[in-house]
This record gives sequence, C-alpha cells and structure tokens, in this order.
Amino acid sequence: MFVLIEEIRDGGLALDRELGEEYLARVLSEGGPETGFAPAGAARLKARFDRVGDKILLRGDVAVSVKGACKRCLIDVTIEVPVHFELNLVARKPEGSEREELEGGEVVQDADSIAESADEESYDGRQIDLGAIVREQILLALPMDGLCREDCKGLCSVCGQDLNVKECGCQRKVADPRWAALKDIKLT
Repeated sequence: MFVLIEEIRDGGLALDRELGEEYLARVLSEGGPETGFAPAGAARLKARFDRVGDKILLRGDVAVSVKGACKRCLIDVTIEVPVHFELNLVARKPEGSEREELEGGEVVQDADSIAESADEESYDGRQIDLGAIVREQILLALPMDGLCREDCKGLCSVCGQDLNVKECGCQRKVADPRWAALKDIKLT
C-alpha cells in the first residue's frame, strides 16, 4: 500500500481503505507466533496526509478485531484494538548526511537530529509505504496479554478447573521454589 508524494496536494489527502482479513493475518504473523492473535474480520483504515513545510503529517485510525485465547483461562476471546497514530514523515536523507566522523572513526550524531528522529518516519522521497507504517502501528497496539476480562481468575494450577466457572477446592499454595530446600532442615 503505497502513496505517491505527488498525490498529496496543498489541501492534503484523505484515504479510507479496507484492510482485508488476509492482510491482517499477514501483519499478525509477521509479529511472530508469540502474538497469539488472529484477525477476527476486516478493518477500516482512515488516514490523512498533510504537508507541513518540508515534512508530511500522517494521522490515522483503524480499529482491529483480533481473536485469541485468554492468557489466564484459555477460553477464546475477541478483543477490539483501537489504533490511533500521528507521525511526521520526512524524506530520507542521503547516506551519512547527518553524521560527523571523528578522527578515530567514531560516528557522532548531534542531539537535535536524534530527538527529531524519535517521532519521525522516513520515506524514499517519491512514495510512502503506508502498509509498513500501518503494520508497525498495529503490532505496537496489540495488548501484551489478551484477557477475557480484567478480573479473570484463570485455571487451577493443581487440577486445571476454570476458576471463573467454579472453585475446585484444591490447596493452591504458592511457594517460591528457591525456598524448597529449607523444608528439609530440622531444627533441634
């Protein structure tokens, strides 16, 4: 999904695109299998590009529905992940233009260029890879732990009973295994 710079006029450019389930499945799989999520349907991307001096301001919103297993009780859950982003896009500078090299070969960047680059993305000067930007923003917005609800009790560590359904009565003593050797010490 590329946007040509020449398409962004003085009044800006607004995009409204559907992100298909196949695209979202690819995005989630590129994040690695450890994301634990699969798309629950298509999503809608709304993005706006505006010229601000020599930079381009990109604002975007997309709400992605993902499905996976609750990290505590393992039931299937569907989670709405709202993704909102604002990025400054700058044309990529020629290699080494911001770098200063000292006599020993050490490369130094000035503090201003490092601070500016923290909230900026670069593009090749002719087109913007919107697909890569959206992919990154979706992966950053995914929750670390998908839960069916915040107060999920999870599974019993002894018998495996779903504690949200009913208590099992097992003695669940949480002990730090590093202290286990102290149980065998007999005091006289």
